[in-house]
Amino acid sequence: MEDSIAKFLEYLKYEKRSSEHTVTAYEGDLLQFEQYLRENFSGMTVLKTEPLMVRAWMMELLEKEISARSVCRKTSALRAFFRYHVKIKNVGINPMEAITSPKVKKRLPQFVEEEDMGNLFSEELFEDTFEGWRDRLIIELFYVTGMRLSELTNIRRNDLDLYTCTVKVLGKRNKERIIPFSPRVKEVILKYFSLFDEKYPEIPKNYYIFVAPNCNKIYPKAVYRIVRKYLDLVTTIDKRSPHVLRHTFATHMLNHGADINAIKEILGHASLSATQVYTHNSIEKLKNIYNQAHPRA
Repeated sequence: MEDSIAKFLEYLKYEKRSSEHTVTAYEGDLLQFEQYLRENFSGMTVLKTEPLMVRAWMMELLEKEISARSVCRKTSALRAFFRYHVKIKNVGINPMEAITSPKVKKRLPQFVEEEDMGNLFSEELFEDTFEGWRDRLIIELFYVTGMRLSELTNIRRNDLDLYTCTVKVLGKRNKERIIPFSPRVKEVILKYFSLFDEKYPEIPKNYYIFVAPNCNKIYPKAVYRIVRKYLDLVTTIDKRSPHVLRHTFATHMLNHGADINAIKEILGHASLSATQVYTHNSIEKLKNIYNQAHPRA
């Protein structure tokens, strides 16, 4: 790995506080581009990249039937890399300014229908065991707060205020926010804590609320499997992940008249444009109702 890539990744980790997922993705993309230069432009370093080299790489990726969305993500890694090195004056001209990313068709966020979410909580799908109450609380928190996977796995007991029914989460770039939850979820939390204290009496009270069998913080993959297991029972949508529950939260809130700025704050979005994508789902729902109900539709 070139030193310029290593320094950029350190910047992402320690200065920009990017998520582990982002750092890993950018590292993979940059190393792939570094290898491409080594194989096709002998002696060329990433810092000396010219626009034609990036275009050639993009063309090769597309010819290999890599999706336009994936190619866009890879060029985003290069854009961030060169912005950083221009900023610290390692390069004078950013070659990515001459690059246009391939057009990507916008995809609407997938979400679980309200009836399906109702079925998930109304039917006896969660066992009356520690694991069953843990799974229920995980699904409930995702659905009623819209929090991210990384935010859920990092919740500690004192992050939950059961008096005000709010939870404090640490979002992207270490931004804290307070999210409300319903009294019904409070009851699930209390039941879960009573079972947790019986099962793990040795764990300090201010520890992570979700743990692995070895008492470490629960692994993201384990949470993903739990969510997938229960969504498989009530929906046939393609994606059945924690992030789909975040989409579901936002879509259902909008469908019931919530202010989009309030949803933006709850989700922890930096800009309103990131939240506005959910309005398209609401518009599609209105279109379907119109087409079904209007005699001249």
